[in-house]
Order: sequence, then structure tokens, then C-alpha cells
Amino acid sequence: MTTSPMARGGLPLFLTELPAGADHVVLSGPEGRHAATVTRLRVGERLLLADGRGGIARAEVTSVTKDELRADVLERVQEPAPELRVTMAQALLKGDRAELAVDQAVEVGVDALVPWRAARCVARWDAGPRGAKALDRWRATARTAAKQARRSWLPPVHEPTSTAGLAERVGSAALALVLHESASTRLTSVDLPTTGELLLVVGPEGGIDETELATLTEAGARPVLLGDTVLRASTAGVAALGALAARTGRW
Repeated sequence: MTTSPMARGGLPLFLTELPAGADHVVLSGPEGRHAATVTRLRVGERLLLADGRGGIARAEVTSVTKDELRADVLERVQEPAPELRVTMAQALLKGDRAELAVDQAVEVGVDALVPWRAARCVARWDAGPRGAKALDRWRATARTAAKQARRSWLPPVHEPTSTAGLAERVGSAALALVLHESASTRLTSVDLPTTGELLLVVGPEGGIDETELATLTEAGARPVLLGDTVLRASTAGVAALGALAARTGRW
């Protein structure tokens, strides 16, 4: 097994376990049904299989049933995690904009997501079933987006956090940046670390209030500006991630 990135081409990717040394893989459950009945893969066609932890394989279909697919492994790679990990703390958003923000962030390359219960959030996640259901939607969206982007690493979606909890994450990050319209420093001019965690904080529709901004900056975060225009809360994060990807060599 090598550690060099594998060329994706136009092959569909499915998430499954990749047992060490296995020459054959059985894709079953929801992934197997999707491959067989939605993607309609047939014997002889090729696909990508990833374990969500950097392992990725190119395989060829050997048999297909209604809800199961078997494939021979042709090539296997273990892709290393990035030395600089980008975590996005996204304030809770209402409606479909939350899933849109998660989907785009994962496609662009975020390494982890943290739902943030900011003061001005319109959406509210309680500690009961409704909050758990909303978190499940974020995780399902992240999984689908990772497959769409053919990612070998599945970004985790952590439990929601308060501003106090977010400030603790700021203190442990190599660098924490808060997108804010009052900032005088542009994101593109900030010196970036090469290792560790880069925490990117994105506020809600109503913006980050002054008390929250003070709490985060006192913990060590730096307010930064994307540009002269104001972006929606659901698109600001993906725009910032794109700029960071260009600066860190991911793009």
C-alpha cells in the first residue's frame, strides 16, 4: 500500500470498511443498495471504496444483487491526514441553508465541523430528539458530500457547542479566525500555521454579537474580513475555505 494520492477520475465512491490485506470487498447495506439500484453498477465496472479514515481503493465489480455488490480490489492507497487541519465552527442556521453550508464546506475540503449555538441564531437545537435529529442531518449531509467529492477522509461533525465551549477550542487551536464585518485584517493577509488545527468561526444570519466576539478574541481568535461585500452565513464559510485551500496548497 502506498501513501500517494489516488487519481479519482470519474469513478463513483462508496464508504465501507477496507480490511487490511483483503483482495475482495462486499458492499452491503445502504451503500450496497445505492451502488446496485441507484448508481446501477454492473459486473466489470469500476468504483472507488473509502473507509473514511484515509484508506481508499480502486475496485472492479464481480457480482451484483438487489442490495449487495462484490468487487475485487485493484489498487489500495492510504492517504495521510493533512498536517494543517481546518475545522469550521458554523453557527446554527435555519431551514435548508444549514445543510447547504455543511455540504459545500465538505466538498471544498473542511476537515471537521462544529455546530455553534451562537446568541443570534434563529435555529435552536434543544438537548432532546429535535436537536439529535438536526445533528444527524448535518452528519448525513457531510457523508453524502464526502462521497460526492471522492474524499478518503470523512470529516466528523462534532456535538454542538456554546460560545464558552468554542472559546476553549480557540485556546487549543494553532490559529483561530473569526469572520466578521468589523475586522480590518483580510483573511488573505494572515500568516497561516503549517501544522495543527486552524479553527474558522462563521456566525449566524444575525451576525456575531459584540459580547461573543470579545469572548472569542480574548481566547486568542483573530477577526478577519473576506472582502468588501457581505456574504450570507451559509456561503461565507465556503468562500473562506476556498481562500484557505488556495493558500495552503490544497488547490
